[in-house]
Amino acid sequence: MDATPSRRRVRRSLTPLTAGACAIALASACAGPGPAPSAAPDKQAVVPRAAGDLEDRYRSVIKDVLPSVVQIGAGDGLGSGVVYDDRGHIVTNAHVVGSEKTFDVTVATGEKVLKASLVSSYPEQDLAVVKLDDAPDGLRAAEFGDTDEVEVGQIVLAMGSPLGLSSSVTQGIVSAVGRTVSESRSGGGTGATLADMVQTSAAINPGNSGGALVNLDSEVIGIPTLAATDPQLGDSAAPGIGFAIPVSMVRTVADQIIRSGKVTDSGRAALEITGRTVVDDAYKPAGVAIVSVQKGGAAEKAGLRAGDIITRIGDDRVTTITSLSEALAGDEPGEKVEVTYTRGDTAKSAEVTLGEI
Repeated sequence: MDATPSRRRVRRSLTPLTAGACAIALASACAGPGPAPSAAPDKQAVVPRAAGDLEDRYRSVIKDVLPSVVQIGAGDGLGSGVVYDDRGHIVTNAHVVGSEKTFDVTVATGEKVLKASLVSSYPEQDLAVVKLDDAPDGLRAAEFGDTDEVEVGQIVLAMGSPLGLSSSVTQGIVSAVGRTVSESRSGGGTGATLADMVQTSAAINPGNSGGALVNLDSEVIGIPTLAATDPQLGDSAAPGIGFAIPVSMVRTVADQIIRSGKVTDSGRAALEITGRTVVDDAYKPAGVAIVSVQKGGAAEKAGLRAGDIITRIGDDRVTTITSLSEALAGDEPGEKVEVTYTRGDTAKSAEVTLGEI
């Protein structure tokens, strides 16, 4: 993966942190009888003050935030969620809720399973909101931070239910910001292209989806969603490379769903076309053919039509539907972009004022 932050590409393939629960076999390594170990010297452990201070910060953050992180049972799968308000709204990933409408929710501070119902799911951003049918007294909403204050090098904690182990916490740093990544459709993923993702070295595993990525001020700065996979490792997770939806997008989507029951203003740019990937004579992806244009939409207004093959958006090469989505992910509705395309044997370009998904 590139060492420098990029809003456009991530070279590794990415998979959603699927909600499926996994069984873990725990085994102890035992040795036969042997010489008795010599007695250790009687020494008092000395912990450097700085290390002790950091441990105290960790404990404080965990105490503050973990009660707001829940485990969500959706059908046969398990994922995580974060309590959004004291009315019982919980934000999670769209791929956690899947096609389910009702859920079993377990909070960190109690063994009782609570019932929840889907408010709305927004697969385009892989976010969803569910609501507890009866919010218990003392339900604690998480504090949500500011995306603009997230910086590379910040220490963060990831909280959730990896592999079904509820109330688990891992530690790392913010490795990069502003990543644009595309989610696989395999393993229950939505296939969404997600902009401005927070990359973290904190261990992220299946079941962490929808949980909390938290700074040392006890603020949620992202929702863990994706893990990178490495084809050289048999498509297993690449250690220390996980991604979280930034808190600004979480707030935007959750607030609209809670207020209106759906997302009314996505903020996601679009050419307003349907298209398909085309290949060249060597059977390699070579562009996106326009199948149809939305009547009165951005592409039609700029003169594009069915049959045109898009090859670039601005300086970004377009070879597939995914790369087209990634090229648009950092733009906003109303922005103007140059679209390069071919019509027959002729190369053309057009300035397009972007519409909205």
